[in-house]
Amino acid sequence: MFQNLTDRFHIFRRKVLGYGRITKSEIDTILKELRITLLEADVHYQVVKEFIENINKKALNQNLDKRLSPGELIMKIVFEELVELLGKSPRYINFRTNGPTIISLLGLQGVGKTTTAAKIAYRFSNKKPLLVPADAKRPAAVEQLTQLGKRNNIPVFSLQNNDPVLTAKLAKETAEKQGFGLLIIDTAGRLHIDDELVDELVQIHNTVKPDYKILVADGMTGQDAVNQAKAFKEKVGLDGVILTKLDGDARGGAALSIARISGVPIYYIGISENVDGLEEFHPDRIAQRILGMGDVVSLVEKVKTIERDIDQAHLQRKIVRGELNLEDFLEQLRALKRLGPLSRLVEMLPGVNESDVDEREFKKIEAIINSMTVKERQHPEIIDGSRRRRIALGSGTTVADVNQLLKQFFYARDLLKKMAQGKLPGRIPFRLK
Repeated sequence: MFQNLTDRFHIFRRKVLGYGRITKSEIDTILKELRITLLEADVHYQVVKEFIENINKKALNQNLDKRLSPGELIMKIVFEELVELLGKSPRYINFRTNGPTIISLLGLQGVGKTTTAAKIAYRFSNKKPLLVPADAKRPAAVEQLTQLGKRNNIPVFSLQNNDPVLTAKLAKETAEKQGFGLLIIDTAGRLHIDDELVDELVQIHNTVKPDYKILVADGMTGQDAVNQAKAFKEKVGLDGVILTKLDGDARGGAALSIARISGVPIYYIGISENVDGLEEFHPDRIAQRILGMGDVVSLVEKVKTIERDIDQAHLQRKIVRGELNLEDFLEQLRALKRLGPLSRLVEMLPGVNESDVDEREFKKIEAIINSMTVKERQHPEIIDGSRRRRIALGSGTTVADVNQLLKQFFYARDLLKKMAQGKLPGRIPFRLK
C-alpha cells in the first residue's frame, strides 16, 4: 500500500533523522525534498502548498524538546500534519436502532463499486444486510452483485421493472417489513458524471433518504478521484469516501488529497479483491505506515480475527509437552495466509520492508508439508532418507529444502518447549528467509 510514497518517505526520514542540528537552511532543504516527494505521489498542489507551509511554521516556532533530537522533532511535526491531512480521526457507520440503515454507494464505472457493496455487507453480516442492484444500464452489474451475494450468503433484492428508483423504494419497504438492519444500494455508474446519472441519483435519494451517501473511488487514479469527490458532493451530496485498489500501484495522492480538497472523510480503503478486503481508515495508522513507522495495532487486530479459529489452549499444551507436529505448523501457516499477503503484513511492522520477506519460501514450505502423508506430518521423526527424497520429488523441491525445513521445525519445537517451561533458549543457528 502506497509503496512508492512509503519508499520515498523512508529515504526522507533517514536524512532528517541524521541531522545533528537544524537551522533555517536545513529546514528549507528538508521542505524542498518533501514537496517533491508529495508532488511525485500525485498529491494535489494546493494540499502540498498548505502542508509545507504548516510544517515550516511549526518547525521555525517549535521549542526544542530535550528528549528529542532535531530530526525527531521534525518527523514528529510531519507525522502530526499527515494525520491532520488524512482526516484526524477514523469515521464509523452508526446504525439505526429502528429500521434499516441505508447506504447509497456512488461512483463511476470500473471503480469497484459492486464489489465494495458486497464487502460492506460481509463486514456487517451481523446487521442482516440486503444488497440492492440499482443499475439498469449495465445488466452485468446486477448479475455480478447477485453472484457475490450468492457466494457469500448475502440476500440480494431483484431489480424491479428495470427501474432503479422503484427498486430502491420496494427494497426499503421489504427491509422494514422483514427486519433487515442494513440496506446497501449499488447505484449506476457512468464513464463520467452526466445529467441523467445525477437525476437518477437524486430521485433515489429523495425516495429512500439514505443515511450515508458514500463515493467509491479508484485510489490509483490520483487527482481524478479527488475531482470525482468534488463533483459528486456538489451535485448530489456526499457523506464519505471509500478508496479502492490500494493494494495495487497507487501512489497515494488520492488518499492524501481527497479529504482536504473535497471536505468529506475516508471511511474505508479496499486492500484486496477478496470479500474481506475492506479496512477501516485510521489516519494515524496510515500516517505511521507512510512514514515507515509500522502499524502494529492493525496487525494485532488482524491476528485476533483468526485466533478464534485455532484452539489456543490445546496448542499451548502441545508446546509445553514438546508435541507440536507439522499438522499444527501447517494450520498456523494457513491461518497466517488468511490475514493476507505477507508483503501487506510486514509493512505494518516498524523498520521492516517488503523485501525482508520472501513469500516464495512460505509457498515452498506449504508444498513440502502437503507432499507428506498424514502420518509423516503427525510424526515427523519417522521421515528418513527415502521419505525425504519422495517428499522432495512430490513437492518440486530438493532434498536439501526438505532437510532445512525439518531442521528448522525440530529446533523451533524444542525452543518453544523450553520457553514455555521458563528455560532460557540457546543461540538460534539459522533464520528463515
